[in-house]
Amino acid sequence: MNHPKHTNRLIHETSPYLLQHAHNPVNWFPWGPEAIAEARANNKPIFLSIGYSACHWCHVMEHESFENEEVAQVLNDLFVPVKVDREERPDLDEIYMNATILFTRGQGGWPMSVWLTPDGRPFFAGTYFPPDDYYGRPGFKNVLLRVAGLWKERSQEIAMDASRVTDALQQMHSPMQSGIATRDSVSMAAWQMTRVYDPKHGGVSSGSNKFPPSMSMSLLLREYRKTRNHEFLAPVELTLTKMGQGGIHDQLGGGIHRYSTDPLWHVPHFEKMLYDQALVSSIYLEGFQITGREDFAEAAKGIYDYVLRCLRSEEDGFFSAEDADSEGMEGKFYLWTLDEIQQSLGEDEARLFAAHFDISSAGNWDHPGDAHVPAGPKNILRVLRPLNETAQQLEIASEELQQRLQAARAKMFMVREARVKPALDDKILAAWNGLMISSLAAGSAVLNERKYFDAASQAARFLLNRMMNDGRLLRSYRSGKAHLTAYVDDYAFMIDGLITLFEVSGDISWLNESERLLEIAIRFYWDDQDGGFFFTASDHEKLILRSKLAGDSAIPSGNSVMIGNLLRMAQLLGKHDYRDKAGAILSLFSGNATQSPFGHERFLSGLETWHEGYKEIAIVGPLDDPRTQELRQVVYRQHLPNRLVVLLDPSNSSADTIISRVPLLAGKQMISSKPAAYVCRNYACQQPVTDPLDLSRQLTGDH
Repeated sequence: MNHPKHTNRLIHETSPYLLQHAHNPVNWFPWGPEAIAEARANNKPIFLSIGYSACHWCHVMEHESFENEEVAQVLNDLFVPVKVDREERPDLDEIYMNATILFTRGQGGWPMSVWLTPDGRPFFAGTYFPPDDYYGRPGFKNVLLRVAGLWKERSQEIAMDASRVTDALQQMHSPMQSGIATRDSVSMAAWQMTRVYDPKHGGVSSGSNKFPPSMSMSLLLREYRKTRNHEFLAPVELTLTKMGQGGIHDQLGGGIHRYSTDPLWHVPHFEKMLYDQALVSSIYLEGFQITGREDFAEAAKGIYDYVLRCLRSEEDGFFSAEDADSEGMEGKFYLWTLDEIQQSLGEDEARLFAAHFDISSAGNWDHPGDAHVPAGPKNILRVLRPLNETAQQLEIASEELQQRLQAARAKMFMVREARVKPALDDKILAAWNGLMISSLAAGSAVLNERKYFDAASQAARFLLNRMMNDGRLLRSYRSGKAHLTAYVDDYAFMIDGLITLFEVSGDISWLNESERLLEIAIRFYWDDQDGGFFFTASDHEKLILRSKLAGDSAIPSGNSVMIGNLLRMAQLLGKHDYRDKAGAILSLFSGNATQSPFGHERFLSGLETWHEGYKEIAIVGPLDDPRTQELRQVVYRQHLPNRLVVLLDPSNSSADTIISRVPLLAGKQMISSKPAAYVCRNYACQQPVTDPLDLSRQLTGDH
């Protein structure tokens, strides 16, 4: 057997990222009281390294520095080294990332490297450090020695500086209380957003990178629905088109990569994160609803099918991510040479495939040479032109080309399946699962695909059964073990998913669980003094600060999502105190959102809902009746972001319970033995209809 030379405390953790470092020569501690006690007992600073499993540069720094015996000796002798998975501990990541941004004047990222006083206050920080001095960047070993020397000589002065940094972090978390912003402020924010979209390729550049701007696109579509001004729709449609055609979209297996490293969506950073699958599939659904474009629907289906195929556990929860790397190289799993395509498909089919997906002997990606990579120039699959233009160029009918490409894609997918796959981060996070559950549930209704609802409901049951402790959510699950007290985003995203399951299915149990989790969140996370939800529970371990934010990042903030949850639950259950709490969040953070709309997109969507109110739609009829389903399809095929749907099957044994709990259903019944739909605002309803065309007219009206 192969016995590792080193084994440290991380061997007892469940996080794949932490376990990857369990055999480093560095004597890593997980975050916790043992590490703090060690630092205090020996008056050593803490070296805190934060990363995640799918992080390419985290792997690089591990290989270069943390596997280096000499560097490890310095770390072990002079510091208490602590390793954290940012996805398991977003509380620590958020606090110390803000500190890193302060120290580096805006340059955050992972791996995050932070030096702390023994009581956890940051006094120096950076991100990736090369092993040796390199083009003006200090080498990691030299940084360690320099920091250790300064601590030995000036520890008291450093501790005072760390206190000032902590005070600055507290100030960063002070909301600009200004009252609830107007509906016009949402329109102004949407206009600002349209101005920064790339008019040629879509998306918004962040340096050289482009991330899928799902939340801002959703806000723009809300504004388009209100104004019908094409300037709000155009950047969204262009972005969804270009993303769908680009290398950021896995053209063979579906799914979306983390971001593009160029303005053309061509060369992705190849990791695939669960939360991106959830958010991007959701905006493709909205794009399909508002444009009717089938390619948008197909993009959403491709993402869902990828998630169900690759990220679904045997227990029905969803795994966190697939790595960017395989066999020691980023992106190897996804790269092709023209020779490989020709050998797999034959000359004739390869010619069509190469023309459509931009594959050439010269390659379309100039990647550095690597011994692990097949010889020859590399290609990333992307689509440069509409299929009918390629068909015209190849002098072939579009229908024939589409059929042959479909067969070729299936064949190339199977060829790729035989390759060594990227590593899987198989931990299950409550928050990210909530996002995926919500998207899948909505997708099942919009796309009329039962399998997506089944996957969403089974994932929800898994979390409610296996990721609970004394009725409260836990953050993370892996290998049969659930642990870590949940954060507010775990509750927010799960509640959102459960409400969506209720709307789609009419199953009262989902509404009951939504209310139960919302009450727990209010009990443990709500700020009774100033309003809003804290990120951590009232009985969470004491950190250097307890944050309360509404700014969105790669995922929406818990407070932003809770606005929608509270408003939906207030309307569904007739509980006005929930609406009051949504108003308190909006009042607390509106100043921040209007001053910095970028980074508050989901919050602004909640603000828009507050002002616009809901279209409440009750559909009464047997759920297995095709006429009921036809009415339901009319509702979900339209873009109605501020929509609440309640299904009532009169033959269901729980029908009376649902009617008693949901005020919207009071007095609602079938009409002349036909399934009927009621379109309402604040429980005041139009004439009930049984004809899908009549329902469509009511939904598109200004009632």
